[in-house]
Amino acid sequence: MRHDQARYTREDEDKHEPLLAEKREETVDVRDESPLPDDLTREELTLPALSEPELTRHYTRLSQMNWAIDTGPYPLGSCTMKYNPPFTEDVAADPNAAVHPDRSAASTQGNLSVLHGLQEYLATIGGMDAVTLQPPAGAAGEFTGIRIAKAYHESRGDDRSEVIVPASAHGTNFATAALAGYDVVELPSDDDGRVDLDALRAAVSEDTAALMLTNPNTVGLFERDIEEIATIVHDAGGLLYYDGANLNALLGRARPGDMGFDVMHYNVHKTFATPHGGGGPGAGPVGVVDDLVEFLPTPHVRERESGAGYELVEPDQSIGKVHGFSGNWLVLIKAYAYIARLGEDGLLDASAKAVLNANYLAARIDLEVPYGPFHHEFAATAGDRDAADVAKRMLDYGVHPPTTKWPEMVPEAMLTEPTEIESRSSLDDLAAAFDRAYADDLAELESAPNRTTARRIDQVSAARNPVLSWRDLDI
Repeated sequence: MRHDQARYTREDEDKHEPLLAEKREETVDVRDESPLPDDLTREELTLPALSEPELTRHYTRLSQMNWAIDTGPYPLGSCTMKYNPPFTEDVAADPNAAVHPDRSAASTQGNLSVLHGLQEYLATIGGMDAVTLQPPAGAAGEFTGIRIAKAYHESRGDDRSEVIVPASAHGTNFATAALAGYDVVELPSDDDGRVDLDALRAAVSEDTAALMLTNPNTVGLFERDIEEIATIVHDAGGLLYYDGANLNALLGRARPGDMGFDVMHYNVHKTFATPHGGGGPGAGPVGVVDDLVEFLPTPHVRERESGAGYELVEPDQSIGKVHGFSGNWLVLIKAYAYIARLGEDGLLDASAKAVLNANYLAARIDLEVPYGPFHHEFAATAGDRDAADVAKRMLDYGVHPPTTKWPEMVPEAMLTEPTEIESRSSLDDLAAAFDRAYADDLAELESAPNRTTARRIDQVSAARNPVLSWRDLDI
């Protein structure tokens, strides 16, 4: 991290507010006549008092205190922080792409061609029969997928009340099922960290709407019995849902549709290098098999029967709209550009290197990795150390730490995913930081980080009572 360019005082450190000395302000008189009531007006207003160069330098210095995938490894397991190549930004910024979404389909054939092309790319990659691009984030894609599954069962007069979710699943799976009105049935893992088939057989029933599953799972393990799992769920009349969080490990090598999955969402930020959406301004396309196509959101982009261009249609039993227009166009076009640039060979190479890098890094660190063989990510354990303390100490050694304390099936977990973008030299640096932090004494761990701009804070209080202001606050 570039701490050498940060200018801050000891008082700033105590307040956990970097560059406080640069936050000058000026009070101006605003006592002009106003038609508003007196209790809605004020006589003076305090504003920042900085010149443009000062303001630019202030925010530039702040940016240099942040860690980003553009500056170094960001090995957050499950979150999959992939490097976003700038060429996709150039494609999205092309003025020819700036078409108002309210224009008619006849006058936006170029845009519809790109959207249809991305639908076809994703359907081919996932082994699905059709794809909607509407959902604006991965979690929104999950909710859309489960709503489609629910509409499917309801159309058959089948009132099912439960969704099965493995203990190792992403937290969004539990939340999505509950938000859709289902009771969540948690499925334990077997001793190898995979789905316990006997437990699954005992859990499925005529109430089972779906099993939500990630493959490879959260500790990077491929579900070897996936075809048997699909049979168990389908024989009970349920659907198999694929959480696309870990699709990066399978690109060009295996397809959820071929494994028996009926519906899936794609995290294009995790797999196809679009920016993380922060809960909304992203994209989470959903793919389905033939039996579910008629329930897709509206509108759906389809090639005209004549073959002359594209049209927007409403599927017969559509669940309705889940987002404005056809989804977040600027994010979707980046995913399209990324897939088109890499092509089949490039996608194969990406998944190969993602798996290679994870296994290389795991072999280089001193921490124990309980489960294997794994693919794109692994869950090391900090053992008798606090994983969060080890992670904070890694910041002092100039790297970003992995995800900690999750999944709970690994004690003091440090879930790590370097992705395909890191070089061997970068992985060696990351491994050295792992080992140095893990070997430090408890006093150093409990006080870390000590070399970052912001020191350790009370995370619970900060989350529950955030204080966000440009002003010098007396806290």
